Amino acid sequence: MKSTRILSGIRRFRGAVSLSASTVGKAVSLPRSSCFYAVILTCLSIPKVFAADSIPLSDSQQKFVNELAAKSRSAESKGAAVISGADGWFFLSSDIRFLSVGQFWGADAAKVSRAHKPESADPIPAIVDFHNELKRRGIDLLLLPVPPKAAIYPEKILPDVDLHGETAAPFLARFYDELRKRGIDVVDLAPVFLQNRAGEHGPVFCKTDSHWSGFGCVLAAQTIKEKIHEKLAGQPRKNYAAEWKETTIKGDLGDLAGPNTKKLEPEKIAVRTISDKETGAATIPDPNSPLLIIGDSHTLVFHDFLGEKSGLLDQLAYETGFAPDLIGTRGSGATSVRITLYRRTRKDPEYLAKKKVIVWCFAAREFTESDQGWEKVPVSQ
Repeated sequence: MKSTRILSGIRRFRGAVSLSASTVGKAVSLPRSSCFYAVILTCLSIPKVFAADSIPLSDSQQKFVNELAAKSRSAESKGAAVISGADGWFFLSSDIRFLSVGQFWGADAAKVSRAHKPESADPIPAIVDFHNELKRRGIDLLLLPVPPKAAIYPEKILPDVDLHGETAAPFLARFYDELRKRGIDVVDLAPVFLQNRAGEHGPVFCKTDSHWSGFGCVLAAQTIKEKIHEKLAGQPRKNYAAEWKETTIKGDLGDLAGPNTKKLEPEKIAVRTISDKETGAATIPDPNSPLLIIGDSHTLVFHDFLGEKSGLLDQLAYETGFAPDLIGTRGSGATSVRITLYRRTRKDPEYLAKKKVIVWCFAAREFTESDQGWEKVPVSQ
């Protein structure tokens, strides 16, 4: 009977009375019998929460997430790997799905992950295990997830949704906090990318490709350098020359868009080419370097494909004054690249002896979109 009265009260008051944010916390004169309704109204004024998660979303964030989810479902129903946006921008549908699934770690991981094995859905155990294994060997780990393009340019995927300056990836920010609580050094590139999203060298992402632009790559290298330069002080330096150039690329999203999509025109972007100041030679990975870069194709773009002398390896060589080592893969940067590292250490047991810092760089969508998931992989035997 009591619960019936409660439900009835909620129905009468929902939508009939609105309690503004400025009213919350102020004294409201209500009859004693109305105290219950005051509680209900106060609760209704709390920001919305995505599903059962504990992260409050504003109305604009909720609308953004809801519309991304609709776009993701539509793309999936059509088997489309690419979603077209405004002004000639294109987005991976997996990026859009990742931004729409809500909390993706802990008990929620298996509900939203693409991992084939539910036990490999949660990224946190594998990342923490990798960090601990490296720490025991005296190696620092720097985690460098690349933000989803739509989190930096939300207006290009949903022109009608105004986030009013709020983050387009609130769950990702909370996830990084969870990792930091566990001792993981995470670099969130979103702030520096947002600050420079309309820089003199163009956008920080390619419009027609799934990777950061040449400018985005430079910003990433500069951010890494600020994090690690004290740890690698005293390393012998080499002179490198840098030159900004314009290059034309054929973005990968054109091919992924399928035959029914209008053929994409080649895209012009700015890249910073790096070469040996004396010989003009390109930078090559140094297996004896104290700095190792591992990760997905973000570690290879503009160095191994879509260009040369302009990738993350090259930019870090210029910023730090010495060549890093590199283990990059065209596939997933979640588990497969750590398997490659393990194979390297099996072949050369002394491989890690000179390493002081490992930068692990991959697209943030890997947290949910890697079908391989997040397996624990030993660093060496």
